[in-house]
Amino acid sequence: MNLEEKTIASQKIFSGKIVNLRVDTVLLPNGKRGAREIVEHSGAVAIVALDEENNIYLVRQYRKAAQKIMLEIPAGTLNQGEDPLAAAKRELREEIGARAGHWEKICSYYSSPGFCTEELTVYLAAGLTAGNPNPDPDEFLEVTKMPLSQAFDLVRRNEIMDGKSIIGIQYAYWGRQDERPES
Repeated sequence: MNLEEKTIASQKIFSGKIVNLRVDTVLLPNGKRGAREIVEHSGAVAIVALDEENNIYLVRQYRKAAQKIMLEIPAGTLNQGEDPLAAAKRELREEIGARAGHWEKICSYYSSPGFCTEELTVYLAAGLTAGNPNPDPDEFLEVTKMPLSQAFDLVRRNEIMDGKSIIGIQYAYWGRQDERPES
């Protein structure tokens, strides 16, 4: 069975600074028509920043959509046409003030492909050199450093609820074949 949906028409509903919204009329595999609301997003990056003592750097910030303060790995939106690795390096400097000597791509994934085009790329950054954070003018965050095992425990206790952070922390804790953490 062909599962693809062919776009017949597309109407832009909203254009914003971070997202756009469009409604696509599609031809479904059964020959009927359907409507798909699509949030267009330029993509984002997230960084698992680990120091030599296996501490992870996180940021605490208020997230209006969730209406709560969340603990997350550093992250940010791609600028138009920006290379994801360049964006990750920029975001690491802006949010925690660090540079990294080693970069490794962990994965890329769609944050919510049922309605959003956002593709998020997660990187591991190691060999950190400290500096001063320089967040965007509308960004208010606290930098937090803790042992990776403690961050993993926060994920297990459902105290870290951000998807990119869960993926990054679990990868750093379990996924690195060359360095298994102590339990």
